Amino acid sequence: MGTHEHSHDHSGPEPLAARVERMTGLNPAKCYQCGKCSAGCPMAAETTLRPHDVMRLVARNQLERLRDADGMWLCLTCETCTARCPNGCDPARTMDALREIFQGSGEGRAPKPIRAFHKSFLDQVRSHGRLFEFGLILSYKLGGGPLFADVTTSPGVMARGKLGLAPHRVKGLQEIRRIFDACGAQEEGR
Repeated sequence: MGTHEHSHDHSGPEPLAARVERMTGLNPAKCYQCGKCSAGCPMAAETTLRPHDVMRLVARNQLERLRDADGMWLCLTCETCTARCPNGCDPARTMDALREIFQGSGEGRAPKPIRAFHKSFLDQVRSHGRLFEFGLILSYKLGGGPLFADVTTSPGVMARGKLGLAPHRVKGLQEIRRIFDACGAQEEGR
């Protein structure tokens, strides 16, 4: 038996960087913190942790800081960070792995407004076969989103016809619902 066959000490929990590497095949410690990923991230200004911060915290096994941060939940998965990385670290894939770790193990959950938006979005598509914006907003606001955050902009959006009050159904709605049922997306969105 070789010395490298068991790289993990089974007496304690697996380090976060090792878990991410096992899931993605990528070594988070390769990130040398150049910041190019964060410089291109369209959500960087909206989050407390930017992509390079997430990579550093993964390498340092800072599970608690990552669990409590909004950055990975607000990630658009646009992969701009990954495309800009000169070292092939793939921050987008790392954040996907972290979301899987947190959701699958019960170690953390998306913040309530993000869960409310996800559920509302899926419910609208399941019900109407496409996004019904007004229904999404109502469902989101009543399900845990910030209730009065954009109350002043809503009248202008409605006056310009950008927010219909009635949903439009698509052909093939039953097929869309069968896809949801087959994937279990209804339960995941809750």
